[in-house]
Amino acid sequence: MTPYSLAFYVNVVTTAGVLGVGPADSPERVTEVLGPDFAENISGNRSMWRDYGLAEFFWGRASSALPWSGSHFSLQVHRLAYRDPRLVNETIRAQYGRFTPRLRFEKLRRLLERRGVPLLEVPELPANSPYFRTYWQPASQVAVSVIGTCGEYSTPRNLRVGDVYKIQSPVSPDEVDWRRARVGADWRWPG
Repeated sequence: MTPYSLAFYVNVVTTAGVLGVGPADSPERVTEVLGPDFAENISGNRSMWRDYGLAEFFWGRASSALPWSGSHFSLQVHRLAYRDPRLVNETIRAQYGRFTPRLRFEKLRRLLERRGVPLLEVPELPANSPYFRTYWQPASQVAVSVIGTCGEYSTPRNLRVGDVYKIQSPVSPDEVDWRRARVGADWRWPG
């Protein structure tokens, strides 16, 4: 049995969803599952995101006459280091219990590998390197951002090397290839 929040993270990486809602779900569907306790941010009338504490969901649309279309979600794991017990959404906490203030990447990676779910390192953009490292799950198209090295003004001071910073979905094969081309890395997407 995987304890507490580790089971939650494993589920997110393998399914590309948070309690069954994914990046393409509507704002109404996400709120139906995660509840009405969120902060809503709207930029113009074409982009919106809802902050549920740990989880954030994002939508866009071409005009205000059209419905919102989901683009991605992220888990802002680094926020847990502030030790605010209200950060984890009540619905998530009810299902998974308490969350530790840090998620160690190697622990998550080992649990995923035992389940046959590999995480592949992808090139980091020069602006984020060497402070962050990104790992990608090709089947679910989920990316895990990890502290690579600590730097004043570059990484949160309450995180250590090897702590997960955030988890995001989707990250497409095209984006992975773009990163590879952008940094000139000799890395090939498997597939």
